[in-house]
Amino acid sequence: MRDKFQQLGGMTGKGFYIVLVLCMAVIAVSGYQIYRVSNRTAQPVAGEIEVVVPLNTPRPAPTPAVSAQAPAETPRPTPTPPPVVETVATEPEIKDKPVATTYVWPVKGEILADFSLEVQAFDVTMGDWRTHDGIDIAAALGTEVRATGNGTVIGVYEDDLMGTTVVIDHGNNITSLYANLAGTPTVTEGQPVEAGAIIGAVGKTAKAESKRNDHLHFEMTKDGAAVDPINYMPKQN
Repeated sequence: MRDKFQQLGGMTGKGFYIVLVLCMAVIAVSGYQIYRVSNRTAQPVAGEIEVVVPLNTPRPAPTPAVSAQAPAETPRPTPTPPPVVETVATEPEIKDKPVATTYVWPVKGEILADFSLEVQAFDVTMGDWRTHDGIDIAAALGTEVRATGNGTVIGVYEDDLMGTTVVIDHGNNITSLYANLAGTPTVTEGQPVEAGAIIGAVGKTAKAESKRNDHLHFEMTKDGAAVDPINYMPKQN
């Protein structure tokens, strides 16, 4: 140690001061570095603050948009219709209707054309062969035509081929028809008649039978089907 001081004492005065300055510079630099580090890490804190960072926090679900459409109209209940009550028209009892029990000839005369549905006959007026669903009874123009039996008039009309026509319901599903009448009949629809009552007169209004001698075209039906009137008539004298 003594030797080191002696070595230092042996140094020139100029060298001693250089070493001294270098030592002071090192001490200054070291002190500055220590100050910076302590000043950076030792900042005064007013109070402790705890910061909590949430992990995987779920995002709130988006609020669905409100539709601007008008609310659907509630269907109205269908009203129940009232029950349908069928009204059945009842016909008057048979005893209140005129019913034929016997029949008479509407006019008396020769049979010019017979009843024929199965065999065709030549028609001189129409010029062809055809059936005939009644009988033609010869009678002069204006001869009175009588109801063949008790009944109710159910038709008075003009037929395009058979001319002025009257139809009578005799009950028991039997009807009679009188065609080729003159002018206006003497009965009206709905009128009750008795057997032998005058309903009109023989005319010449049937275009389909205009070439035959003057006559009454007479038909009868049973259950809606044509029948031979001869089967219902009494024998002529």
